[in-house]
Amino acid sequence: MNKSVRIATPAYVVEKRQVTDRYIDSYLPSPDQCPEKLHAAVRYSVMAGGKRLRPILTLAAFETCGGEGDVIYPAAVALELIHTYSLIHDDLPCMDDDDLRRGKPTCHKKFGEAIALLAGDALHDLAFNLMARTGSSKAVLELTEAIGTKGMLAGQMADMEAEGREISLDEVVFIHKHKTGRLICASVRIGAILAGAPDDEFKIISGYGEKIGLAFQIIDDILDIEGDVETLGKPIGSDSKNRKATFPAVIGLELSREMADKLISEAIEVIGQIIPQPENLIQIARYIGNRQN
Repeated sequence: MNKSVRIATPAYVVEKRQVTDRYIDSYLPSPDQCPEKLHAAVRYSVMAGGKRLRPILTLAAFETCGGEGDVIYPAAVALELIHTYSLIHDDLPCMDDDDLRRGKPTCHKKFGEAIALLAGDALHDLAFNLMARTGSSKAVLELTEAIGTKGMLAGQMADMEAEGREISLDEVVFIHKHKTGRLICASVRIGAILAGAPDDEFKIISGYGEKIGLAFQIIDDILDIEGDVETLGKPIGSDSKNRKATFPAVIGLELSREMADKLISEAIEVIGQIIPQPENLIQIARYIGNRQN
């Protein structure tokens, strides 16, 4: 990630973010629907903003692999709901105890801890309701494995156990690949699954997903040091304060940047094996590599 390089958000990302927001709004329960306070907390957290990277990746992978139709939209929204549920729970006092998310008070600061916990549970439930609408058990299984004890939860547990102690590079790679990377990779894999991608394409797009997933979190680590609250919409320096397992803490900033850049380049090279050229996935990889929030 070159700090001096700032690229505009690709038009494809802007377009798909807007599409995703419309579908999210249509799938979320109305705030005046009982229980009103819980639904208000759900909508507050999901509609607070965000990059919508995971659903955008799902849509891009689906299109790149020749998918057609509306079956992809419930799945794309499900990925964003899972991501938001994980953020709500991650921000709770029993976990990272954060006060700010996406430039706004975290869900538990706005609605209280109990409602925040239930809001996360509600989003988890709705996500699988939407995944079931795809009619693909393979896609549902992919999501369960991405967020369970083989994926996100494994990474979260390892992250908690690593706090406050010196760890190896292998350990921080494990944490990042599972806590963050696994869901990002699942986003592209689910898009490919629902498009009916052949095995060779599925393998290629999975490799792309693994590389951008790890790169994304390395850049997140760097931004926690070099970013600013206004741009990121969340506290800066919390990783260092809490002695979190991060790439800069283990190998330093410069090597972290080099590793992130290398992963983005490799992802672009890997995905270039799909014909026709997957320009949208390439643009997304570059966008991830140069992001400032």
